[in-house]
Amino acid sequence: MYQGLLHAHNGFRWLVLIALLFTVLLAISGVASKRSWGRADNLSGLILVMIMDIQFLVGIVLYAFVSPITKAAFADFGAAMKNSDLRFYAVEHILLMIIALALVHIGRAKAKKDVAPLKKHRAAAIFYGLALVLILAAIPWDRALF
Repeated sequence: MYQGLLHAHNGFRWLVLIALLFTVLLAISGVASKRSWGRADNLSGLILVMIMDIQFLVGIVLYAFVSPITKAAFADFGAAMKNSDLRFYAVEHILLMIIALALVHIGRAKAKKDVAPLKKHRAAAIFYGLALVLILAAIPWDRALF
């Protein structure tokens, strides 16, 4: 079960990155061209949120229930904080990803709430862009390929 979830989580990261990059570029182009907020803008944000939520659910199951890495970290948390690999998975990875997930949700909400198209694009570009930076920083790139 662990290997299957880990492969799903590792593979799904690429969907998250593609959706996030596409949505950020779409928002930046909206700001640059001052175009109206359209169906593609709304749909890309919705799909991004759904993909991020699914990835988070798989990740939280790994983190809380099946990962031997986090089990080892929680067995002796003090020692885990001295081990950079254990600390990364037990604290840094999940913290940055939760913040990124919150930024995506905030960006989506602000883009839906704002009335002016430029404000919608700007909010999407800022919040989704910040989420992209955090996600790129929190991905364990040594495990990026199967």
